[in-house]
Amino acid sequence: FPALGTKDASETDPRHFTLHSSGLKTNRDAWCYNFARTQVESNMARMISTYNAQATTCQGSEGQLDRDPTKISWSRGLVSDALRGRTHGFKDERVYRSLYRPFTRQYAYFDRPLNDMVYRQESIFPTPRHSNVGIYQVGDGSAVPFSVLLTDCLPDLHVTGAGSGGQFFPRWTYEKASESEQSSLLAAPASDGDVDEWGYRRVDNITDGILALYREKFGAQVSKDDVFYYVYGGLHSEQYRTTFAADLKRMLPRIPLAATASDFFAFVDAGRKLADLHVNYESVEPYPLHEQSVAGLGDWVAYRVEKMRWADKTTKKAIVYNAHVTLGDIPAGAHRYMLGSRSALEWLIDRYQVKTDKASGIVNDPNDWCREHDEPRYIVDLIKRVTRVSVDTMAIVDALPELHLG
Repeated sequence: FPALGTKDASETDPRHFTLHSSGLKTNRDAWCYNFARTQVESNMARMISTYNAQATTCQGSEGQLDRDPTKISWSRGLVSDALRGRTHGFKDERVYRSLYRPFTRQYAYFDRPLNDMVYRQESIFPTPRHSNVGIYQVGDGSAVPFSVLLTDCLPDLHVTGAGSGGQFFPRWTYEKASESEQSSLLAAPASDGDVDEWGYRRVDNITDGILALYREKFGAQVSKDDVFYYVYGGLHSEQYRTTFAADLKRMLPRIPLAATASDFFAFVDAGRKLADLHVNYESVEPYPLHEQSVAGLGDWVAYRVEKMRWADKTTKKAIVYNAHVTLGDIPAGAHRYMLGSRSALEWLIDRYQVKTDKASGIVNDPNDWCREHDEPRYIVDLIKRVTRVSVDTMAIVDALPELHLG
């Protein structure tokens, strides 16, 4: 089977993607991530100010560094920079929308000096203005069950939970243009494939070799977009996941070719539908869950969340949202859609709660996302929408063609 990752010199089979990368590893999530953009900005500006004061006064002595966790979160790289007297500035243009966990968008401070590892994400999301989509896949060697999720946001290293250590396969990459190319852009409008206004050129990340293979097998009409969505559809096949369960725990996936052109395009169509559901989940039609609520409360009181729970952990038919709202009639099929070791709905219960980091005292409050976007019902409606996504995802998966894996 052709593999997902980049081609090694010793191997002859074509790869689907020229580049792939791990997700963002900050080593200071409480500081770098938050539901509120304003909190990310204030937390990081405050920490950087503390850091710069240390970098200019520690005089090469690690013992003189201020270790107060309410002021700063140190890492090996940041200590090294401080001992060399290197200062860093806060950059508001490095605040990104990120996918921290499934269907959980937060803001992230994405800047190499203040993150532990950025891997190759700078080539995927060079600025917040550069759009992209990619497939996050649970990392090989992980104890977390295999899954994939498409996103158009900067992915965390552990989208599907601590220890998942996933890889991200983007549809596109971006390369920085030379100064001469950027100068020429000022003289004439850019056309498709040229340098954009921020000095980057978009590069197709699907390899020419894999496109040639698919066209030879399924026809000249196959496009690189078709290949991308075929991969996403195929990686959802329960037959594929069961057959190659052992391999998926220790290596990057290898993608079997469909038996016929008809099956190929069925997987492509499924992949496109799944991509639309998973990227645009905030705008799908909410599932008609029964919403039992207390009347007479203002929206910001009625829909404030502290910590959700199942009304009954055995049946999981209803979510107690807060003291005022319960969401019931959750269909059993919604629980089939698993991302790592949790269902999509379980991820919402886990992540959409008010949390205070013990070391720093920083509060991460999902209600802040609602306030900043002026949507008091955002989380309630998100539960309904992710229920819809879960049910529709499994309907698409159940209808996938059989793969001939012999």
